[in-house]
Amino acid sequence: MPVLFDDTYRSIAVPAEGFFKDKGSKFLAYAYPIDSDEQAKSYLAELHELHPKAVHHCYAYRLGADRMSYRMSDDGEPSGTAGRPILNTLYSRNITNVLVVVVRYFGGTLLGVPGLINAYKTATETALDLAEIVTRHYFSIYKLSFQYPQMNDVMRIVKEMELPVRVQAFEMQCTMEVEVRSTLVERFITRSEKVEGLTVELAS
Repeated sequence: MPVLFDDTYRSIAVPAEGFFKDKGSKFLAYAYPIDSDEQAKSYLAELHELHPKAVHHCYAYRLGADRMSYRMSDDGEPSGTAGRPILNTLYSRNITNVLVVVVRYFGGTLLGVPGLINAYKTATETALDLAEIVTRHYFSIYKLSFQYPQMNDVMRIVKEMELPVRVQAFEMQCTMEVEVRSTLVERFITRSEKVEGLTVELAS
């Protein structure tokens, strides 16, 4: 039996925030759903502007199902005490395409390595406890080009395969962009090839 690829993953629906305090130090956790490194960088830049006086902006994020697709930063904290506990929490919750940033305001008392690990882990958990977990699908976006007479054949594929439509323009030369789940791509291409005059290409 071949192993079937599962194109579903768990993420968070909208941003969420959490808070943890220990010996005067405040840990503000921000969780964001993301789709790219660029989105993660943008959120980090926003938080640096929002909290310019914080001593640390530690973070971790995952993209995709691969456990190797991640980034993390201790941002000046002792190695392994901030980014890694945040990332491990994402793994333990089995969620991906998520960025968590924990902003620390120092309270004057050193917490030590175990205290820091606990603080960053707990702050992350408080944010994720408040987040709405959703199931999403990996997909590709395809651009369809066809003549108006092929409309019914194309729409039959779109409706029967339940493909979300992103963009559509119906004139004599019609175009449409649809989302195709990873597990459905082969079937989608096969069906599309049977429609004369329909051209299909990956949207850039």
